Amino acid sequence: MADEIVLVADDHPLFRSALRVATLRAAPTAQVLEAGSIAEAVQHLRAEPRIALVLLDLRMPDASGFSGVATLHAERPEVPIIVVTAADAAEATGAYRFGAAGYLNKAALLPEIEAMVRGALGGVRVLPSATNDDRETDAMAASIAGLTPAQLKVLIAMLGGRLNKQIAHDIGISEATVKAHVTVILRKLGVQNRTQAVIAARALGLDTVDRAA
Repeated sequence: MADEIVLVADDHPLFRSALRVATLRAAPTAQVLEAGSIAEAVQHLRAEPRIALVLLDLRMPDASGFSGVATLHAERPEVPIIVVTAADAAEATGAYRFGAAGYLNKAALLPEIEAMVRGALGGVRVLPSATNDDRETDAMAASIAGLTPAQLKVLIAMLGGRLNKQIAHDIGISEATVKAHVTVILRKLGVQNRTQAVIAARALGLDTVDRAA
């Protein structure tokens, strides 16, 4: 694991330090990078190809719902993400749908964190059991998780009620490019219009704001 890098993304410095300790105990020769926001985590993912694992706080200042998970997964789909949060474990299913490979509660003991990190670096992916009722929901979430970073940015902006012109200004692209992204998003999600896309994404909790710590 000497060449592997683990990215710890959490807005609380003390908890980042705790995750760093757990990571180095699980993989003593690994390098640990830290990020206090999703934007900073994205910068690390783009700059460092050797990142092999992300430990991500579900509640980040520049994300809501599962948008942080979806954003990092879109940037580097091959890099496993372990969601670390104080929220209810029931949210693990939503996190998995948007690309997470594991779930840890912030109350977890150090040996449990170490075991999860060691397993993730070894390729272990823990997924909840799916039921027949989940198949349609899982398929829609998989479609969202399969969007490119640019397409996901446009979809998240759509969730915020932004118009194409506003999205173009916010992201720094042309309005024509935004329209092209919207067309692809609708096709990938299998919906007829942007309203249906927004309803589907919200139903999956992509932008749900949960104020749990």
